[in-house]
Amino acid sequence: MICRCAVPSGVGIVFGTSHWTRSGVRNPYFEARMSAAARLLRLGRVDHLLLSGDNRTLSYNEPITMWRDLRGRAVPETAMTLDYAGFSTFDTLARARQVFGVERALLITQAWHLPRALFIAEALGIEAQGCAVSTRQVRGEWRLAAREWVARLATLGDLYLWGREPHFLGPREPLVIVPRSLPQGWAIDTPGPVAERR
Repeated sequence: MICRCAVPSGVGIVFGTSHWTRSGVRNPYFEARMSAAARLLRLGRVDHLLLSGDNRTLSYNEPITMWRDLRGRAVPETAMTLDYAGFSTFDTLARARQVFGVERALLITQAWHLPRALFIAEALGIEAQGCAVSTRQVRGEWRLAAREWVARLATLGDLYLWGREPHFLGPREPLVIVPRSLPQGWAIDTPGPVAERR
């Protein structure tokens, strides 16, 4: 996990992805993001996590899946906010700024995704830093790299040509960041406890 942040950031934005791969195994990208998010909170690098992902249908809900996983890692409910309309990187960051009032954030995602996320955040007025989470090599990674380059080109159009807006914006809901003390057993220099998964 490599974080480009000299000082702690108040909010960590965790980008959604599927819990499972098409082959039916646990998605290593999901696992890496959840592990990093829990660790950053435990280390005091962030005070609150904004879990943003896709919830287009009743049967597919990335934010609640992230929430359940992080609860299993002993992350307090009060340290998380769920954004159910983070259908894309652009939507996640636009809603973070316009709906949740985020002005400064640490973006938690893979290294191949981070440059585009940071670019969009800056364009939308978020003072963002990045945390590139470690992920083991997976099959078909070249497809992700190719898709990411296409997405970067599309991002330029979204921001500077056709003035894209999020699919769903909704009313403002500023984040409530509750000052917290570290739970018992969450020493800074040791891994935190893992609670029983629900």
